[in-house]
Parts: sequence; structure tokens; C-alpha cells
Amino acid sequence: MLNLAPQTRVYAGFAAYSFAMGNIFPRLADVQEGMDVTTAQLGMGLIGAPIGTLISLGFSAKLMERIGFGRALPLAIPILACLYALAVRAPNPLTLFLLLIPTGIAIGCIEIMLNAEADRTEARIGRRIMNRSHAFWSIGFFAAGLFGARMAEVFTPQTHLLIVIPIVTLVAMVSLWGFDPSPSTDTHEAPMFAWPSPGVLLIILVTVPAMLLEGASMDWSAIYMRDAFQATEFWQGIAVSAFAVLQGGMRFFADGVVERFSPASLARVLLVSLLVGCLIVVFSPYAWAALAGFALMGLGTSAIFPLAVSAAARRGDRPASVNIAAVAQFAFVMFLIGPPMLGHVAHGWGIRAAFAIGLPFIVISLLTAGALGRKR
Repeated sequence: MLNLAPQTRVYAGFAAYSFAMGNIFPRLADVQEGMDVTTAQLGMGLIGAPIGTLISLGFSAKLMERIGFGRALPLAIPILACLYALAVRAPNPLTLFLLLIPTGIAIGCIEIMLNAEADRTEARIGRRIMNRSHAFWSIGFFAAGLFGARMAEVFTPQTHLLIVIPIVTLVAMVSLWGFDPSPSTDTHEAPMFAWPSPGVLLIILVTVPAMLLEGASMDWSAIYMRDAFQATEFWQGIAVSAFAVLQGGMRFFADGVVERFSPASLARVLLVSLLVGCLIVVFSPYAWAALAGFALMGLGTSAIFPLAVSAAARRGDRPASVNIAAVAQFAFVMFLIGPPMLGHVAHGWGIRAAFAIGLPFIVISLLTAGALGRKR
């Protein structure tokens, strides 16, 4: 085991997790063609992962604590890669749905462990690393898009995702095996389900377009490039990576920007970027411009959710853990459930219309962005 700093292990965990998760998205167009189904049918199959994740978020926190992050996390990430490799072998959407349920359960477990470890490591080392941790998630997802684009020129999705397993396993074992988790900083136990107060509901409204369009870009960007521009498998994968480029870059510097400006001001700038990017994706006649649109959407989604979590924690009307749980649960539902359901929109009105659904939500978020607070 390498002698790595605590925050370096967290960064490696986020990158390995997103690489294990991200390689399926550049190949969804190939998966759809292999099944010979519509986007609506594929979307219904993809709902298996959100259902599994929501199930997992309800029970896995205490289970993972009991097992121990140091033992569970290095195994959970390779298991996730194995489950995705199995899922792409599904012959039809129903089988895909069933195979993605355990995949979603693994995602929920990893999400809880990595975000909890990032929070605890902040207390351990005395500085913020949450946004930078999620920057490494974007880096891993960017690498998955590039890797997937290259693999699509050579291998089937089934072979491609088998190749991902040893890569992820090696990174996880080298960087995470036997690490010493940071001590817990929890003073309140968050409820299994937290209903938002009116103030927290306004904060949730700010997150809706970012979570919806981030998930939509993951699920549908490759299929968008194929349907809108007849792009090759390579450029379908590049679309997945384009979204992660500016998203990851902004997350590296978001903490410093928030300290200089107000959370609401930063959120409005990001939402304008999201609006411009989404408009480009919806109306662009050129593939290169659509890739720029996806990059601007990545920038626009980069820090909205962390800003919302911080705003909820600072409200003071209820314990911070309850407000954070309310924001996370509702935002995560939108992130997971919304994009698969957009498959029905794409089937009825075209893939561009699926992204257009996010435009009115962006306008609503711009009107409610003041809920994130002024400069402290």
C-alpha cells in the first residue's frame, strides 16, 4: 500500500469510482442498437440504477459503517465495474433494468462512503476538499469518456467494460486497500427521509436544472451526437468527455471563488452558463458547437449542488444534518430519475427536445438563486 495523504486517497477514490461508472455512457448508443429498441424503452431499462441507488441510500450508511470504509471501499469500486460489465450483456430493457438494480445499490454505497470520507477528511486536515474531491470525479468521468471513445473504435461494449474491471481494480487496490478512515464528525443522525422546510425547498429549486441536465448529459449525450449529427462512436465518447472538462476545472477552484464572491452570485453565473450551453445543444446545427454546449453545461452544473448543501446547512432552522439530507435526497432523485424519463421525450419529440426540458427549470433557478445566500 502506498503511503498517501488522506486527501489523496479520497481523490483517488472519486476518480476510480467515476471511471468505473462512466465507461457505460459512451456506449449507450451501441447498447440501444444491440437491443434494437427505442430511446423510451432504453430509458425504462436505465431506471434500474436509480431505483437501486435510492434503495441503497436508505439502509447502506449504517451497514458500511459496520463493515468499515477501509475494508468496504476498495472492494465496492471493482464490484461496481463488474456489475456494469454484466449489465451491458442484457439482451433487452427488462433484463437491463433488473441488472442495474444491484449496480445502483453499489453506487449508493460508494456515494455515501466517499462523500462521508471527504467530509471527515476536511475535519482531519483542517481545510476544504469537497469541491476538489468532486473535481476528481469529473476527471475520472472525463477519462472514461476518452477511453470509451477509443474502445468504441475497436471493441464491443461487452468487451470494453470487461477491460475496465482490471484497470479499476488495480487503482482501487493500490490507492485504497487498507487505508485508515478519518474519524466520524457526525453530531446528529440524519433521518432516512427528510421533508424540506419552505426555505430548503427554495434551495432545492436552485439545484433542479443542474442535477437534471448533468444526468441527462451522462445518459443521452452519446445518443444525441448519433441522432443529431450521425457522429461516429469516437465522437459520441468525446461528447461525454466534453461535459466533464469545464465541470472538473471549475470544481478545483470553486471554494476560493465562493470566498471572494457570494454563493448566490456564483450560482447565477453558473446558471447562465448552463442556460447558454443548453440552448446551444438544443439548437446547434454543428457538431463542434454542440460539444462546446456540453462543455458550458458542465461548467454550469459544477458547483450548484455543493453551494446548495452549504446554504442548507447554514439556515439554522433545523439541525444541519436534516437540512442537508433534505437537499441531497430531493436533488439526487432528480439526478437519477429525471434523465431516464427523458427517454420518453426523446422518443416522442426527438433527442434535442429532451434537453430543452431543462430550459424552464434554469429560469426558475435563476429567480430563486438568492436562497443560496450573500457573501459571509
